[in-house]
Amino acid sequence: MTNSIIRLALPKGRMETGVNRLLADAGVSLTAGSRSYRPTVSLSGIEAKVLKPQNVVEMLHLGSRDIGFAGKDWVEELSANVVELLDTGLDPVRLVAAAPTKAIERAASCGQPLVVASEYENLARSWIASQPFEATFVRSYGATEVFPPEDADIVVDNTATGSTLRENGLEVVDILMESSTRLYANPAALEFTDKRSAIDRFVLLLRSVLDARKRVMLEANASSDCIEQLVSILPCMREPTISPLHGESGFAVKAAVPRAELPNLIPQIKAAGGTDIVVSEIAQIVP
Repeated sequence: MTNSIIRLALPKGRMETGVNRLLADAGVSLTAGSRSYRPTVSLSGIEAKVLKPQNVVEMLHLGSRDIGFAGKDWVEELSANVVELLDTGLDPVRLVAAAPTKAIERAASCGQPLVVASEYENLARSWIASQPFEATFVRSYGATEVFPPEDADIVVDNTATGSTLRENGLEVVDILMESSTRLYANPAALEFTDKRSAIDRFVLLLRSVLDARKRVMLEANASSDCIEQLVSILPCMREPTISPLHGESGFAVKAAVPRAELPNLIPQIKAAGGTDIVVSEIAQIVP
């Protein structure tokens, strides 16, 4: 009989804060000392280990971890045999090629090969092969943006806002891919019924938090004359909840609506005759 314990890999570094908060919002707490790489997970049946995102992908590929959080960029870089379970949307980045202004044109005009520096060797080499110029690849080990102009002409690196690139005099010349923090699984772990059921429950918890973050609970009062018009403009999940007010003075309407639509929705509700509008946070949504 296979071990039903789920071996979870947690990312160290940039992704760590977002993943830990997601787990906490789902009711899953991590207990660890300041130097511990093996936190205790409050959810039974799961043991965790903290690894660098690149190592998370490698261990999932090898099967020493069942599930783990990592960026899509490293999954693509390492050509890992993993299954994506959930895109959390956290820590979105773009993998880009960047260079000093006109550096590519100047080097090309001199007829000399360019130098491309990156931590992403496979993705960078693939990008180089698709370009009309010759280039030599140089492996970097962090702080790739400092290579140009003396030690490289172009860098291939991930960026969230582009501010670090701009601070180092670089501009984006191409976008290779977009990435974010995702939950992946080793394919073999999904073949066992007990493990698959536990993993599915874990994904359900996380998805309920991510769905809730996109919506808010909106409540408003409406008279009998305007209730139908108000209901017609609510972008709720299914149907809104409607309850009669005391003394038959109208109705209370409640619906989980997209957070992004609030700026337009609230004035529409007022125009339709809605009053006493209240907006509140939602912790989790399970359809």
